[in-house]
Amino acid sequence: MSEELLNIKDLHVKAEEKEILKGINLSINKGEIHVIMGPNGSGKTTTANAIFNNPHFTKTSGTITFCNDDITNLKTDEIARKGIFMSFQLPEEIPGISVANFLKTAKSKITNQPVKVFAFKEELKKNMEELSIKPEYIDRSLNVGFSGGEKKKNEILQMLTLNPKLAILDETDSGLDVDAIKTVSKGIEMFKNDDNAILIITHNTKILNSLKVDKVHVLVDGKIVAEGNQELAYQIEKEGYAQFKQ
Repeated sequence: MSEELLNIKDLHVKAEEKEILKGINLSINKGEIHVIMGPNGSGKTTTANAIFNNPHFTKTSGTITFCNDDITNLKTDEIARKGIFMSFQLPEEIPGISVANFLKTAKSKITNQPVKVFAFKEELKKNMEELSIKPEYIDRSLNVGFSGGEKKKNEILQMLTLNPKLAILDETDSGLDVDAIKTVSKGIEMFKNDDNAILIITHNTKILNSLKVDKVHVLVDGKIVAEGNQELAYQIEKEGYAQFKQ
C-alpha cells in the first residue's frame, strides 16, 4: 500500500473577504503524479499558495498534513524545509544573484549542510544539459533577461537540484512552445521516483501527453467537482468545463 505524503482536509481559504476555496479534500501518495485542472479563477493557484501558507491567503477552516505532520499554520520557509517545492507561473527576476549561487544557497538552507562545490557543479551541469539550458546561464543573474521558456526550464532545474519530497508545478507549461513543454516533461520524468510526488496545476493537457498521471482533480468555483484518471483531462480538452458548472 502506498504511503500518504500530502493530505488536505475540508480546506476553506479566502483572499481579503472573498472565499475562494470552499472545502477542498485532496490526498497524494508517494510515487504519484496528480493534476488539478479548472477554468480561470476556480482556485487552482490558491490551492498551491494555501499549501505554502502564503500570507495573502487566509485559511478559515480545514487542515493540511505532510508526512503525517500538521503544516497548516507553519511559515512558508518551514514548509519548504520539510520538503515541498513550488514553481511559479511568473518566476521573479533577481539581479545580482547568479543561478549557481541561488541554487547552492537554497540547497544548503534545505539540507542544513554545506554544499560540496565540485559535486554540486557537476550535477548542475548535467541537469542543465538534459534541460537544454545553455552552460553560460549558470553565471547569469537569476531569470534576468531569460525568455519565458528559459524561466520555466530554470524552475525545473531548481526542482531537480533541491530534490523535494513534493513538487507543486503551477502552470509551468503556460506560454511554452511544443519543444519547451517536452523539455519540462523530461525534467519531471527525471525527478519522479517512488519516494516523491508531483502536483501539476494546469488548464492545458499538452504537458500530460508524455507523463503517466495517477489522478486528475477538476476544480470549479472553489470545489473539486470531479476526479478521474488521465482520460478525464482529455475529455475536458474536447468538451471544456461547462459540464461541471452549475
